Amino acid sequence: MFIRRVISHWKALLPALAMVSPTMAAAQAPEPLTVFAAASLTDALQASGKAFTGKTGIPVRFSFASSSTLARQLEAGAPADLFLSADLEWMDYVQTRGLIATRSRANLLRGRLALIAPADSPIKLRIARNFPIVKALGADGRLATGDPDSVPIGRYAKAALTNLGVWPAISERLARTENVRFALALVARKETPLGIVYETDAKVEPKVRIVGTFPEKSYPPVLYPIAITTKAQPAAASFYRFLRGGQARAIFKGYGFATP
Repeated sequence: MFIRRVISHWKALLPALAMVSPTMAAAQAPEPLTVFAAASLTDALQASGKAFTGKTGIPVRFSFASSSTLARQLEAGAPADLFLSADLEWMDYVQTRGLIATRSRANLLRGRLALIAPADSPIKLRIARNFPIVKALGADGRLATGDPDSVPIGRYAKAALTNLGVWPAISERLARTENVRFALALVARKETPLGIVYETDAKVEPKVRIVGTFPEKSYPPVLYPIAITTKAQPAAASFYRFLRGGQARAIFKGYGFATP
């Protein structure tokens, strides 16, 4: 008799448990972290995010674009937990507007500037002062890189070309893109004979080859600052620490990045 009452009691509870369990599971699932990051960090950050999620169970979603686009999205109120810029200026931009926790700001990575061509291109150039880059473009070819007015890779490219004495001759021959990955794609598709991207971008695209790297003294240091936003979830600090730790550093190194 007692056993029958217990079984009857549990049968009555089963429908309620079926309704409660999904709710409890949803409540226990960690909220995804949202990371705004420069397009040039796409591959390395996706690998880092996967490693972090495997370690902590906290999912990470990324929004990759030019630093200028992301900074303006933050300014417009777009929700993000972390911001990684491809230069100092756009991090300065969000900092002066009170959009990041200033004490969390740190320079995470360093990159280099490279001149690229399609993988089967015969172009050979030695990058030096007054090197014949315009001649290498041919009669109507263009040089793909980010827009120097706003996109970090374009700013670095303009600085390098200016210091090497060729900017006046080539400034009207640019294919200006909204981020470095678009410039990379133009060269990979052979729509432009040459492009200037970060060395790390060139290394992940088999359809291009590096013609040469620019002298590091010809352009400002390519630094990638990181910061936690002022609207971040508490869990953002965990991913922030992970990205500055040894496991992520090894991942970044594998993709060609250096630490400052």
